[in-house]
Amino acid sequence: MTGSASTTPLDGEVVPGSATAAEIRAGGIRRWIVFFALAIGVVVLDQASKAIIDASFALASSHGPVSGLAEPTPILGDLVRIAKTYNDGGLFGLFDATAPILAVASLAVIAVLVVVQARSGPRASWLTTIALGLLLGGAIGNLIDRIRYGYVIDWVDMGIGGWRFYTFNVADSAISIAIVLLLVTALFGRQPDDGAGH
Repeated sequence: MTGSASTTPLDGEVVPGSATAAEIRAGGIRRWIVFFALAIGVVVLDQASKAIIDASFALASSHGPVSGLAEPTPILGDLVRIAKTYNDGGLFGLFDATAPILAVASLAVIAVLVVVQARSGPRASWLTTIALGLLLGGAIGNLIDRIRYGYVIDWVDMGIGGWRFYTFNVADSAISIAIVLLLVTALFGRQPDDGAGH
């Protein structure tokens, strides 16, 4: 006797194209590993580069000769130079003399980033996880400086001729890349398909 086949899965049966609870948990664990690995990598690279720069170069001015300050050291001609500065403000030298306030704000940002990563879930975009990991590493890298010194060590000077960008560091770079990734995700990213509408 023939009849219509049941589409109801038996107990323990895996439906093709669906993720099991174990697979979802494994995906979530992988995202946490990537999240923290990126953050740790950024912190290590940021702090190591700052230690080398601080020990090897004098304070420099990227905007012409200043008494008591050295000239920037060319890396790629005039395009990329090393110009060590002590920044007691925010990202790219913004908000001067606010290091204590920014240190407290950084702690709040770090807590928010961990919460956002936890709430994004295992089905969230990998770009989101990567961006949050970079943001976390950048925030921690600059926070360490503010706690240790009361300022952040910036040293990358980029520009053409007299037009110079704000001096920055590895942590700032990670934060900037993360912001771009989050914008890309917000503008072009798609929510994961939940299996409906097939």
